[in-house]
Amino acid sequence: MELVMERCDDRLSEIAAAKINLALHVVGRREDGYHLLDSLVTFASTSGDRLSFAAADQDGFSLSGRFGHLLSADDPGNLVLKARDGLRLILQGRGLAAPPVHIHLEKNLPVAAGIGGGSADAAATLRGLARLWNAPADLAGMDQLALKLGADVPMCLRSRPLHARGIGEEIEELALPRLALVLANPLVAVSTPDIFRRLTRKDNPPIETAPVGGDSAAWLGYLGRLRNDLEAPARSVLGAINEISMLLSQQGAQLVRMSGSGATCFGIYADLERAKAAVQTLSRLRPNWYFEATETYEGATA
Repeated sequence: MELVMERCDDRLSEIAAAKINLALHVVGRREDGYHLLDSLVTFASTSGDRLSFAAADQDGFSLSGRFGHLLSADDPGNLVLKARDGLRLILQGRGLAAPPVHIHLEKNLPVAAGIGGGSADAAATLRGLARLWNAPADLAGMDQLALKLGADVPMCLRSRPLHARGIGEEIEELALPRLALVLANPLVAVSTPDIFRRLTRKDNPPIETAPVGGDSAAWLGYLGRLRNDLEAPARSVLGAINEISMLLSQQGAQLVRMSGSGATCFGIYADLERAKAAVQTLSRLRPNWYFEATETYEGATA
């Protein structure tokens, strides 16, 4: 699996792929309050934000894209800027150059949508700047920085099918076949902390052993036996999630589930053509919602 990476003159580009939680089990809680998760994640090969990086006289940050207006280029809490500053500190601490850079974020994914948008942007920033600044491939501290930026950032840094445990730091690759999906969101932001607060049980059973090999039918049956423990509390907050699930099922999805803390839901389809046909119908039914047909990356050993 290769992420999309481009170079145009002195400008580099990286795709921040949408992260889809195929299953998310909440299996415990640490003394510091962090929830322990058992999660299967994959990444969309054709759905994501795009970041570009160019040498500049001084640091700069700009925004565009369908959802760019929802963010502020002056927000110091933006994970893109935190990733830039964190990587610069690591490099400078090792006597390496990290000169000024202009970063442009084309925001194509909904905000606060349960598909890792901010985390994916931070991870793409780390990948892009590591190339622009010629950072060593084995740069010590990169994984620690990724985790410091957010529990999802180490996963997004890899952007391949993964089984993640702990708070997101225990990661192993998953032999998952390519999936055709429809991503659907009513464009209503959901608060992740609020969803976790509404959980009635935080010691749920973990994910069972995954199938061996990349047989699509076996994987579909396996995924159907799993769950997203955040879906019930999210449905209690936002009734539109129920409607999304119903619409995806009516348009022929083989499996429907919410991703992350919502409100994005996904439907798995037999192939990309059927997923695209579903998006055409869904977009007519709910023209102000977000729908996108995509395929996921295939696992390294699927």
